Amino acid sequence: MFKTKIPAVIISVFSVYFLLINLSFAAEFVGAKQCADCHQKEFNDWQGSHHEKSMQHTNNESVLGDFNQVTFQSNKFFKKGTDSTPEYWVNIKGEDGQFHDYQIKYTFGYTPLQQYMVEFDDGRIQLIPFAWDSRDKKDGGQRWFNLYPDRTEKHQEFFWTNTGQNWNYMCADCHSTNLSKNFDVNSNSYNTQFSEINVACESCHGAASEHLLWLGNKDIANFGFDRDLSKSVKGWQPKKDSTTLAPKGVKHSQQVLTCAQCHSRRTQISDNNHVANNAFGERYLLDLISSENYYSDGQVYNENFVYGSFSQSKMYQKGVVCSNCHNPHSAKLKLPVESLCLQCHQSNTYAQKSHHQHSDSSTGAQCVNCHMPETTYMEIDARRDHGFHIPRPGLALQLGTPDTCLSCHNDKDSNWSLEKVNTWFPATEQRQEHKKEKDFASVFSATTISLSSQQWQSVASELSRIAQTISYAPIIRASALAKMAQTSDTNTVIAIARALKNDNEYIRLGAIYALQGSGAQSMQAEKWRLLSPLLTDKVLAVRTSAAFTLANLWQQLSAEQQKQLTPALNEYLISQDFNNERSFAHSNKGIIFSYQGKLEDAINSFKQGISIEPNFAQTYINLSQMYRQSGQNQQTIAALNQGTKANPDDAQLPFELAMAYIRAKDKATAAKYLTQATKLAPQNSHYFYVLGLSLEEQNKTHAYKAISQAYYISQNPQHLYALCEMQVRHKAFQAKKCLNKLAKVAPANVVEQLRAQLK
Repeated sequence: MFKTKIPAVIISVFSVYFLLINLSFAAEFVGAKQCADCHQKEFNDWQGSHHEKSMQHTNNESVLGDFNQVTFQSNKFFKKGTDSTPEYWVNIKGEDGQFHDYQIKYTFGYTPLQQYMVEFDDGRIQLIPFAWDSRDKKDGGQRWFNLYPDRTEKHQEFFWTNTGQNWNYMCADCHSTNLSKNFDVNSNSYNTQFSEINVACESCHGAASEHLLWLGNKDIANFGFDRDLSKSVKGWQPKKDSTTLAPKGVKHSQQVLTCAQCHSRRTQISDNNHVANNAFGERYLLDLISSENYYSDGQVYNENFVYGSFSQSKMYQKGVVCSNCHNPHSAKLKLPVESLCLQCHQSNTYAQKSHHQHSDSSTGAQCVNCHMPETTYMEIDARRDHGFHIPRPGLALQLGTPDTCLSCHNDKDSNWSLEKVNTWFPATEQRQEHKKEKDFASVFSATTISLSSQQWQSVASELSRIAQTISYAPIIRASALAKMAQTSDTNTVIAIARALKNDNEYIRLGAIYALQGSGAQSMQAEKWRLLSPLLTDKVLAVRTSAAFTLANLWQQLSAEQQKQLTPALNEYLISQDFNNERSFAHSNKGIIFSYQGKLEDAINSFKQGISIEPNFAQTYINLSQMYRQSGQNQQTIAALNQGTKANPDDAQLPFELAMAYIRAKDKATAAKYLTQATKLAPQNSHYFYVLGLSLEEQNKTHAYKAISQAYYISQNPQHLYALCEMQVRHKAFQAKKCLNKLAKVAPANVVEQLRAQLK
């Protein structure tokens, strides 16, 4: 499990000499113990921290949970071995549906909860679904609880033996130091290794062997490290007509980039040194602001681990870094919470009732409770939003986003809090100050709902304005660009073209994403001209994303263009190999092969993805599409049947299976699978619409009912027209009523044509 590392030596003239003659110029990891002698205070701060206890071997000191023959929800927690060298075990249901004994080898975290991991013979380390609440008993702690009570079936991703609870892929890169996954796709096994089991000094500072050399040769640059973790701002000063301090000067620091490697929602795509390259995308693909992880005003919904929210903030744009507020070694706050913000926000303005409108010393007077609301994850783990948003009850009413005021005043509603805010701050310009966030939230929200073409044009115009407004944070501009994938007009075309040349990697990525969607169809002819310069971009994520976006043009490209695309496309394939323990990576490779006309390679990639991870529905769908393209409808049906059995909760698989049966002219079987799809996705109007069409010959009443449900869900006039047209064709008694309803939402000439047919 451990990599070979430099022997522990006492920092002395002898040890420096030893290192000088034995180490190569490539920096090596030396271990936290090497740091302790010279950096005792920092080492002491680190001990007992979340980083130091991020992962540990099980022993009397590390295990907090009760393993004394305890039974919880039919699962037993018990010990074997001796008192001095105990073994910790759990009796839990395995993937065969039977209860088995599994040894707990590692602990994960320590407060407010601790998780436990089982190591399997194939190198997989899996987290069991039961965690120990390590809080005091008076706070509801000292108990076992189930993290995933609704994910108890073997086919579910987060069943404890599946990929969703796999440490090697999901957790290891952030919870241990100098990690190598070492997944072997041929044997479907891991040989994961690390220098230190937890998050130690070199996780942040980088390999320290050259730092030890620096002790004997002070001419070595930057203390022997390849990264600068200092603060970006060395001093803050008052600014005329401002109630906050301004930076005396902002210099480049790699601190936030270093912290973001773990404190972000992202996908790892390489082992490259993103810090030394000053580009997050050299190693990771950052999740932009999406409806999956954020509310439409940018507040955190799912865990984003800080960076995605912090990078939206004014503080981030002004040069504030993590260590302005946190001790980087203990991770604790540097000052009492009530004093922390007053480092820059002048107390004679902000620490006054005229600002916070609450009694001094009350919870409402603390900045964090209004500007950093908490969201509780994993049942008991409350984490603060680092976007530092302004409480906006009016926006909460408009968009259905969380109203921070109601975090404390939970017996009230947003109408109440809006009235309070308007009373406290009646000046319209004060509220106008935060218009930017409101604008983005309104447009972001609009892209998640069905809009008319005229409304979409308005949204497109706003998205392009936001994308080109330099006062917005880059992640907001990038997210606005990504949203353009759904809509397009002249303004968005200009915004995308400009963004592709922007210095910020996230903005370039957002523009690339915009060109991947249906909204960019009008730009297909220009796609090569726009994106080909990015095939040699300095950032890996940009190069590979551009290559993927251009790959669907492969058959249309000249030989010279294909040659130009190939290096970046190969990098994309390598980035997928980095995650080849997951089905999505094989599926992505298969898509590239299909674009290149390599159908057998594509099919083999999809099949390998299925064998690696059977519970990933999209790969079955992609495989079925390959068979469909080659006219093999029976193989299409077989692949989708296999997928449906492996993923019984997925609605798209039975829908695709129904479409295959429709192509086979078996509408009765198709209707059976369409009904299954509507039960699994009762809010999907398209499924009901297709079900109605398929039922027309078998049962007209059921067909009418299905299409009526489609219209009820979508309010799409096209669905209502289909219903009326079907009823008119069959001279149904409901037809007149349907046409009267259609007349309210459709052009008069369309309705009159149907009325004429009814006569």
